Amino acid sequence: MRHEYYYYEKEEFLKNPKLPVEVLADNETVFRAIAQEMAEEIKRKNALGEKTVFICPVGPVGQYPYFVEIVNREEISLKDVWFLNMDEYLTDEKEWIDENDPLSFRGFMNRTVYTKIKPELVMPKEQRIFPDPHDPENMARVIEQLGGVDICFGGIGINGHLAFNEADDSLSAEEFKNLHTRVLEISRETRTANAIGDLNGAIDDMPRFCVTIGMNEIYNARKVRLGCFRDWHRSVVRHAAYGDVSAHFPVTLMQEHPDALLRVTEFVAKLPQEL
Repeated sequence: MRHEYYYYEKEEFLKNPKLPVEVLADNETVFRAIAQEMAEEIKRKNALGEKTVFICPVGPVGQYPYFVEIVNREEISLKDVWFLNMDEYLTDEKEWIDENDPLSFRGFMNRTVYTKIKPELVMPKEQRIFPDPHDPENMARVIEQLGGVDICFGGIGINGHLAFNEADDSLSAEEFKNLHTRVLEISRETRTANAIGDLNGAIDDMPRFCVTIGMNEIYNARKVRLGCFRDWHRSVVRHAAYGDVSAHFPVTLMQEHPDALLRVTEFVAKLPQEL
């Protein structure tokens, strides 16, 4: 069956999406917009004397250098900020991969974010939370204790996944929406796409398991902000904005979210024949 929306040129793509879409000039503009929204929300919550709680990805990651720059330049305190990271790769024994592994999301956040922010501004280590394969329920407990998530930032996988919430045709959309943080096996599509981006195509060396924050935790964030900028995102964002809501392509669930936004580059908004 041919999916007509995959072939929508930019004008048609933007005509009537079921998920709000914002088109920005290029990758840098998308990343700067994400970083600025992160900083502005923290400043707003700091002024109110309230905690800021974000679900944060390691993919996309281009926003973090800009975020660090803003925080350090404007002296924004992160002492009342919680970063709940989406996921982490696991070994075959279902343990976190070593933090020094180049693929480790924990290692990435430490190298690129936490150690780059001025020590007097950065949040305490206990406010930098990753899902725990031995206690996946902890993520929901933390979110409840903090009063919910302000914004979930993320990207979209080639099969429509958010975090590592892989597509599952055996579940209804409502069942999928209720999935919580858990350990799961990563799909071959995701391992292939990630191997191309992270290991020069060495799919055999990509981890087969992960621990991921659930769709329930993502969907219940007060805001969801997604950034897309790769060539294969052209079809992904069209499916996200026009496809039926289903567990077959999980990001379509965001069509029903009260405050979700998809930020894409001009490159993604246009099909090759328009460039």
